[in-house]
Amino acid sequence: MALACIDVGSNTTRLLVADAPEGRLRELLTQRVFTRIGKSMGKGNRIPPEKVAECAEVIARQASLAVDAGAETISLVGTAAVRDAANRDELAAASERAAGIHMRVLSEEEEAKLAFVGATKTLGAPVEGTVAVVDVGGGSTEIAIGTVAEGVTWWASFRIGSGFLADSYLRTDPPAASELHAVRAHVAGVFEGLERPSSDRVVAVGGSATSLRRLVGTELAYESLERSVRILAGAPADEVAARFELDPERVRLLPAGVLIFEALTSVLGHPLMIGKGGLREGIILEQLAP
Repeated sequence: MALACIDVGSNTTRLLVADAPEGRLRELLTQRVFTRIGKSMGKGNRIPPEKVAECAEVIARQASLAVDAGAETISLVGTAAVRDAANRDELAAASERAAGIHMRVLSEEEEAKLAFVGATKTLGAPVEGTVAVVDVGGGSTEIAIGTVAEGVTWWASFRIGSGFLADSYLRTDPPAASELHAVRAHVAGVFEGLERPSSDRVVAVGGSATSLRRLVGTELAYESLERSVRILAGAPADEVAARFELDPERVRLLPAGVLIFEALTSVLGHPLMIGKGGLREGIILEQLAP
């Protein structure tokens, strides 16, 4: 049985269609559109009418793609930017009119726990010990810690993400050293004094993590993250995007995501392994659970 999830985030609206032969999730189709809801929000945290219409149209197209790919059910979820929007009901209503699907706006706790499920159950090998899953999105960052057997036992959500930080601090292309320093200082202040349970390994998920795999490989240690900063600060976004086969918009956001991961390697005491699944996978796995 094929299932689909459309995730409306701060930076992107993403589609995943997957099935689970023999209990293992298998990707059938994925698509990402940079809708940048977080950037569009102005005074009063309202999504402009033209952005509501644009996102509803994207959701309708992705729902059609999911049906064409054989999806029997489609879940539509909204995360940080939708959660914070004063007029989120307008987006939900427009999306339902356009695609015929009810939007579920995830709480911070739901987002953290579903990302944990998606990350830990798609690693491809039995996961032992305590795992911390870090989900860096466009408008928020979630950390969830637990075990596969017991689930999440501790979680936290922080109101920073790659889109929020890039829009607030990164004005030049490539980013200037002073801009990167300002992002570092902001991130350090957010995580300062964080008390959390210990973990045996850390898994990074989300758009920034997936993109970093192309720049520096599957492990985000301090050294590899510093190397990625040098790459991103050393050439314009279009040039880096062409070199690593990434979307230029993602490259513009990526320095901010890197600096969040950099801080978390220190806070959590481990390098971060880039996961194969995250929130969308977790939502589909939740539906498949007996």
